[in-house]
Amino acid sequence: MSERFALSGARIFDGEAWHEDAALIVANGEIEAILPAGTVPAGVKQVEADGAMLVPGFIDLQVNGGGGVMLNDHPDLASIETICAAHAPFGTTALLPTLITDTPEITASAVEAGRQAAKRRVPGFLGLHLEGPHLSLARKGAHDPDLIRTMTDADLEALVAAADEMPVLLTTVAPESVSAEQVETLVRAGVIVSLGHSDTAYANVAAYAQAGASMVTHLFNAMSPLGSREPGLAGAAIDTGTLFAGLIADGIHVDPATMGIALRAKRGPAKIFLVTDAMAPIGTPMTSFTLNGRTIFRKEGSLRLADGTLAGADLDMISAVRFMHRTIGLELGEALRMASLYPAEAVGQSNRLGRLARGARANIVALSGDVEIGSVWIDGVRAFRA
Repeated sequence: MSERFALSGARIFDGEAWHEDAALIVANGEIEAILPAGTVPAGVKQVEADGAMLVPGFIDLQVNGGGGVMLNDHPDLASIETICAAHAPFGTTALLPTLITDTPEITASAVEAGRQAAKRRVPGFLGLHLEGPHLSLARKGAHDPDLIRTMTDADLEALVAAADEMPVLLTTVAPESVSAEQVETLVRAGVIVSLGHSDTAYANVAAYAQAGASMVTHLFNAMSPLGSREPGLAGAAIDTGTLFAGLIADGIHVDPATMGIALRAKRGPAKIFLVTDAMAPIGTPMTSFTLNGRTIFRKEGSLRLADGTLAGADLDMISAVRFMHRTIGLELGEALRMASLYPAEAVGQSNRLGRLARGARANIVALSGDVEIGSVWIDGVRAFRA
């Protein structure tokens, strides 16, 4: 547990508003208060922030790997620890290690690793994201078609059981492979259901949203597109107020103009939030790696199979924030919300994550004026210093 201290002389973004020349008080791994400069109580250790911006730690709900490790290749506790540690230098203080479509045995191992990570309170571990295997072959993307299958009763029971043993369990499914009744059962059990890798129609999405699906995975990618007479899953994600949507903001997966259109058109209260869809190379010089026995090549800012299919992203969260701010033109606070508050809201954790407010976890990122990472704290403990 962290000591009581104050980060002083900072510009602080609490998730909603900016506080100029302020101090952030941290105690027992939580935010205690934001105070005007010069009003820190006597006896509290002060750490000078030197005018840095202090912002809520980033939350990434789709992280396939990092630090040279893919969860699919090594679905164990050590891999989760490595992945979480690899993303901390980029400002990510809470994440969902993500298992891409795999065998039932690998899936079970990943769930067990998630249980262990939750029990041991691995820094940065928020829960698991199971992306597949219950997807549509027509929109498989880089997922192995031989491993995609319809959800069985046994699959359903396993997910329900796993939801009790970790803070967040998210699964990406396609209506082609999962029934609305199965979605209702999952949601009642506490599983967050996201629609993705699907060729489904707008009207069908409405039925699944009514059943409790609350999210759409990597907007515009691996889904039926917004068309003139059929809005598809992409159109439904934008038009349905209850559906949050993840966005890979690297300028490769989605054109910047398309991002801007979606942001302006999105109905709320659910929002579009940032994900990295990061793979093993993050934090390493790796130029290639494997997924389900297939080689993925890292080149010119993207990750692709030999046939050119995009396979995850060569992206970290601070780069996504900068892209939204500098290229898309969002006010910095809104870009930061997309990386922190909105994903926290998407998984029902905004009372503790995604903001710097009394009682919230002391997950903090110190940014320079040019939006570079200076330091990162997870639960009040410094996890990275530039």
